[in-house]
Amino acid sequence: MRKKHHGGAEKKYGRWSAVAIEQEGYIAAVNTPEWDVDQILCDALRYLHQHCATGAMHNSDERFPPPSCHPGTRQVALDLIISWYGHKKRPKKPFMWVHAPAGYGKTTVAQTVSNQLEVDADVEFNPLAATIFFWRTSSNRNNPSHFVATLAYQFAMSIPELRPLIEHAIKHDPMVVDKSLEVQLDKLIVEPFKSLQIESMPNRLVVIDGLDECINSVAESRIEKKYAEDREHVQVRVLDLLQTLQSHHVPLSFLILSRCEPWIKRHFESRSFQDLVEIVDLYKAENHLKDVEKLLRAEFTRIAKTLDYEPGEAHEDWPSEEQMQALFRTTRGHMLYAATVIRHVDNLYDDPRQRLQDIISGAPPSTTGIVHSTPFSSLYELYRQIMRSCPDGCRTLLTQVLEGILASEWCFNQRTSILAALRLLDRVSGRAPGRGMKVLRALHAVLRPVDGEDDAQDPNPRALDFFVHSSFAEFLENPQLSQQFSVDRQQGYKRLSLGCLECMSSITMQSVVWGSEPEDHIRFAVMNWAWFWAVWRPINEEEYLEYLPRFLQVNLTASIVQALSLEPQWPLQPPAPSCTKGSLS
Repeated sequence: MRKKHHGGAEKKYGRWSAVAIEQEGYIAAVNTPEWDVDQILCDALRYLHQHCATGAMHNSDERFPPPSCHPGTRQVALDLIISWYGHKKRPKKPFMWVHAPAGYGKTTVAQTVSNQLEVDADVEFNPLAATIFFWRTSSNRNNPSHFVATLAYQFAMSIPELRPLIEHAIKHDPMVVDKSLEVQLDKLIVEPFKSLQIESMPNRLVVIDGLDECINSVAESRIEKKYAEDREHVQVRVLDLLQTLQSHHVPLSFLILSRCEPWIKRHFESRSFQDLVEIVDLYKAENHLKDVEKLLRAEFTRIAKTLDYEPGEAHEDWPSEEQMQALFRTTRGHMLYAATVIRHVDNLYDDPRQRLQDIISGAPPSTTGIVHSTPFSSLYELYRQIMRSCPDGCRTLLTQVLEGILASEWCFNQRTSILAALRLLDRVSGRAPGRGMKVLRALHAVLRPVDGEDDAQDPNPRALDFFVHSSFAEFLENPQLSQQFSVDRQQGYKRLSLGCLECMSSITMQSVVWGSEPEDHIRFAVMNWAWFWAVWRPINEEEYLEYLPRFLQVNLTASIVQALSLEPQWPLQPPAPSCTKGSLS
């Protein structure tokens, strides 16, 4: 009987698989003559499947319909990825990290690459080894507990040579799926690969999307999850697992897509990773405005064909070119916002023309139709999720920093880097240097890049945009949308007004405020204190009384003289004269 089944395994899986099975004594341990190698292997794979996060795979029903790039968009990123992967040949660097702020199409890029490689698969070779799409609101997809098992299961499906070896590892130790991720990696993936002649194997691609969405250390918890504290640890752990796997020179390349969280960026730039990874900034690589225009024109052409007209009513061109240009400016190249607008306008129970006009005309987000629109509700829930990522102990400081940002946005121009602006606001607000930037780490998903390199080339500077899209600022100031995360711009005016007076209290006719860099906060104070005072609306007499002693400490004449002495080349700017309180609050 042993020879019969030994030969069957050898015929189907190759001599090495039958030898491996016999070495562990599985054939000798079987007590029934009806025992079948194929059945044992099938059961092992089914057991592994039960411990996978199958919903995380690119073609899972949980993700249906999956997002994908609109034809002709994201072409730069797609070409870079496919060129780097190089099909069967291994690239010089086994990792590629594609990062961008929230809503700039990272997941659609990952899905499109996965779909394209899946189409290229044939009977002999599947270039797509595995895919995992993390998602923070799914208990199966927001933690790494099933990460290795999910990879191993997909490897068993996409790499025929590995399948019997992975199944054999399960049969040898069924409890391996409950051990540490590091042990699982070694037993389910590394050791099976080592049993093969990996030098002659073709290279395959592993796609890991939404690493920043991996936020919990365990799938279930009886206490409230503190994922703001967990997420840095678990995301770095996933990277370390992948690096460990790659260190064994397995024939795999790894495409990782995420937001540019500081700890992920720091890990990729560390000494152990820097020579292994290609880094692509999707925010800079693509022409987002052009991609958004392609998407909007195609989708509104489709929607226009569904419009109902009254008998005899002229079939006007909709949207007009003027409306389209206004919409392009509204989206700012933000693909998620553009897609949200399309889903909101494309409504069978309302007039798409009116819905589009409401958005273009700047209808406030408190408008009932927009607040309760399913697409916009999803956008605002994304923003709430991002706000939840800030640890509880930092929430008060985060609120104060955000209020200062909203209150001062017109005090800076686009040539000022966000990092410089935040440093200055720290000084004026009396915070320790760098404190504002540090607390905003949780919001990097919606914060514009801090270096300001591109903005410095802008020949027509305008007010500094701290966030990748204005909808986030609108969200913050509307309690109906942001709920417990709402902020009050008026508190920002008050805090900065008092901070400016504190900075100005040391000014005399003999002092010099335009000398070295540390004096920038005094420059800011003398140029902006009057404007903050003008737009601030104290809610009661106590707030006025709090302000008065600070005001009396200031040498107003000296402050005005110093303000008039400031050179026009200074990169900061006083608020635009047209920016009255009514236009800001």
